[in-house]
Amino acid sequence: MANLMCICFVLLSIIVAVSGDACEGDRQDMIRECGKYQKWPAEPKLDPSNACCAVWQKANIPCLCAGVTKEKEKMWCMDKVAYVANFCKKPFSSGYKCGSHTFPSPAK
Repeated sequence: MANLMCICFVLLSIIVAVSGDACEGDRQDMIRECGKYQKWPAEPKLDPSNACCAVWQKANIPCLCAGVTKEKEKMWCMDKVAYVANFCKKPFSSGYKCGSHTFPSPAK
């Protein structure tokens, strides 16, 4: 029984480590490809590149949002993040929470 619990613990540790690495990869890709479109100041809003949209389409957004802190929100303009998400056809749903920011309904 102890061996089974040990194996389960090891597997769980591997799963957590792998999912954390995947999120870090998405975070680095997002910074590299989309950073200039999502930083303060709030204006102007620029249409993101195809490379940025490709990152948005594959990124694990819930994982990325879980890592958004008040400090990161001082660097990233959440209105611009929403603009990029909408432009890249992967908008946040109304009421979605990312860090301390709650997204309203997307503008039509």
